[in-house]
Amino acid sequence: MVRLLCLEKPNDVFKLLEAANDLKERLIGNTGTFVVNRNLNFTNFCINQCTFCSFQVPPANPHGFLLSPHEIREKIEEAVEYGCTEICIQGGISNAVTLDTYEEILCICKDVDPKLHPHAFSPEEISHAAQSANLTSSEILRILKAAGLKSMPGTAAEILVDHVRQRICPKKISAEKWISIISEAHKLGLPTTATIMYGHIESIEDIAEHLSIIRSIQESTGGFTEFVPLSFIYPNTRLYQNGARPGPSSLEDSKIHAIARLYFGDLLPNIQASWIKLGPKFAQFLLSVGGVNDLGGTIMEESISRTAGGAYGESMAPEELILLIEHAGLKPAKRDTLYNILESY
Repeated sequence: MVRLLCLEKPNDVFKLLEAANDLKERLIGNTGTFVVNRNLNFTNFCINQCTFCSFQVPPANPHGFLLSPHEIREKIEEAVEYGCTEICIQGGISNAVTLDTYEEILCICKDVDPKLHPHAFSPEEISHAAQSANLTSSEILRILKAAGLKSMPGTAAEILVDHVRQRICPKKISAEKWISIISEAHKLGLPTTATIMYGHIESIEDIAEHLSIIRSIQESTGGFTEFVPLSFIYPNTRLYQNGARPGPSSLEDSKIHAIARLYFGDLLPNIQASWIKLGPKFAQFLLSVGGVNDLGGTIMEESISRTAGGAYGESMAPEELILLIEHAGLKPAKRDTLYNILESY
């Protein structure tokens, strides 16, 4: 894998993309998918102060917010009216947010529409709830599942190598703790996504170790629904101002998506290109020739990439995603969170 990550000659990278796309077509066929979803970031107050994040503010900052239950209900109602099947819920790590907060949000989701799929709370949030409630992470996961949690985002992973984490997010949970919480979720029947954030201070060897960890978990639990590479959005971050790279090149973006396809194979068949991170046209390129089979979702509201300096907007209508997929030469299909096809076009 390290040798593939080291490829630099365009012809070699094009061969890599071709191999990844051939495998995608054998595993998935000619279908490109998307989900109608909404992001809900309920607070930007955060005690972690990660250097790559411009969304967070410290406690009591005048620019901070913590949505009230009424505001959360309004956003969920808007999502249902829009046709969302998934609501993706995450927030900062704040002492004002407790297990009760997470349970209340899930109860609101269930009350607004029992059919809505709450895809919520990263391993970092699960760890925070466990500490604040003096419970184990497994107990927290059981409580939240009973309250209506259906799946979890595999965010807070960044790079699952602790010497990197110490530099970019020193207050976050360790790689070992992330692995433990994700594995516990899978064993309790809560599927999760898998992510990587790349293009900052990590080495090729760090990326390889991260991918190896994801594969090992999947071999053990089978609980990952998709792999989502997240390119580092840099302009407004302290990490970049302190000397990190200005995000990955298009060559690096291409390689990591293609290598993920080849390395995970049928073990983890859904590889997503994030149009929020990459831009719609480059995500479309990877969908067409780079081994990718999914474009993510409609999002409706996106704060984290935008505050870091992201330039590709916060929302994309289903009709736009359908056109992107069609123009990539694939057959568009609307899916749910777990990759069940809801409608083909």
